[in-house]
Amino acid sequence: MQSVRELIAHKGGKVHTVPMTATVLEAAQVMNEARIGAVVVLDSGTMVGILTERDILTRVVAREAEPSRTPVSQVMTKEVLTCAPETRITEARQVMRERRVRHLPVVDQGQLLGMLSIGDLNLVENETLVATIRHMEAYISGDVSL
Repeated sequence: MQSVRELIAHKGGKVHTVPMTATVLEAAQVMNEARIGAVVVLDSGTMVGILTERDILTRVVAREAEPSRTPVSQVMTKEVLTCAPETRITEARQVMRERRVRHLPVVDQGQLLGMLSIGDLNLVENETLVATIRHMEAYISGDVSL
C-alpha cells in the first residue's frame, strides 16, 4: 500500500461525524461507541472542524467545563489538516509527526472520503515490515518459491 487512497479503500471510507451543534458529551459518546479518537464536525454537510480526545481533555476536562452543555463548536480544532487521496502514506506520516496530529481527514475536491489515524499508518508499516522479514527469511533459507 503506497497511497492514502489504497489505505482508505482497504479500511473502508466510514467517517464518524457530528454536527457543530452537538454537545461534547454527544461527540464523546459517538467516539466511545465507535472506539475512535476523533470525529469530524460538520455544518450543513461541510467540514468545519475536528474534535479529538486531546481537544476534550485540554479544552473541556482541564477547564472543568460541563460536557453536556458545551457545544463542540466552542472546543473543536477549526484549522483542520487534511490530505488528498493521492498522498503517499510516507508523506501523511511525516505530516502527522511534524504537526503532532493523530488524525487526518482525507478530502478530494471538498468531499470527505475518509479518516486516517496514526494507528492506520502504524498498521501499514507493521504489515510492510512483516512482509520484508518473511521475504528476507525466505531468501536466507534459499526458498525461491516466493
